[in-house]
Amino acid sequence: MTRIDGIEVMVAQTILSEVGLDMSRWKPEAHFSSWLGLCPDNRISGDRVLRRGTWRVINHAAMALRMAASTLLRSQSFLGAQYRRLRTKLGAPKPLRRRPTGSPDSSYRMLKYGKQYVDKGAEHYE
Repeated sequence: MTRIDGIEVMVAQTILSEVGLDMSRWKPEAHFSSWLGLCPDNRISGDRVLRRGTWRVINHAAMALRMAASTLLRSQSFLGAQYRRLRTKLGAPKPLRRRPTGSPDSSYRMLKYGKQYVDKGAEHYE
């Protein structure tokens, strides 16, 4: 897991201690992100959006992923370019609250399927 940009040893240990190695509890990746409290929660009545935001979940793994995402500001990687784009588009605190740019999906795939993380680079993203 430490091959993913921004995820260091302590962050990986926090994620593994909170989540465990059995990823069969979450069928798709979206359920894992939702369990972490990183997916948007749009309360809709009819065709009107009543409230926007994210679920208020106290989860140590989500906090560790948010801290890992904040280190991507100066990273010359695919995830760093994605984080900088979201930061300029939404403002500084929004990308961290909404979703820490690909780290949950990459860690889910690594734990469930045993896939290796390959960084494509910032040039590929741009």
